[in-house]
Amino acid sequence: MGKFLAALIVVCALGAGIGIYYMQEYAYYEPVAPVGDDVTLVTPEGEAEAIPVEGFEAIDAYSSPIRYRACFRTPLSLEDLSARFAAYDGAEPLEAPNWFGCYSASGIGEALDAGKAKAFLSVSDVTYGIDRVVAVFPDGHGYVWHQINRCGKVVFDGKPAPEGCPPPPATN
Repeated sequence: MGKFLAALIVVCALGAGIGIYYMQEYAYYEPVAPVGDDVTLVTPEGEAEAIPVEGFEAIDAYSSPIRYRACFRTPLSLEDLSARFAAYDGAEPLEAPNWFGCYSASGIGEALDAGKAKAFLSVSDVTYGIDRVVAVFPDGHGYVWHQINRCGKVVFDGKPAPEGCPPPPATN
């Protein structure tokens, strides 16, 4: 009887592990169809402008506002983008599922840290406390993700919104 119970525990743990892995990697993600103005950047004056992109691929999940990831190429130079659009300080790319092969958070993060890529604000508060961030490399490859902003970090911890932040929504 002891061997049977031990085997049952192992099988249940293995099944739970496989289920959790599937839920994290596959269950909620869906491809995002291109719409034409898929990548926008914000000027220093706060105006959003769409930039030309090719090869746009994106995924998103309804289960969390920070699961959006995208990859693209742009014919615009990094110098032109830097002169026209607002930089995003503190960009931290978030991991994507392994099967979304065009996106590597560690590669993007290392390039940002080394100054080999630059991050820009795309949409401030796409959902309360969440910004859309775009990173572009000198060769025109670009990557997009959602990131918790300074207001969200505080409010999501249950504290009042800091000065300069919009009031949080009344409900989740």
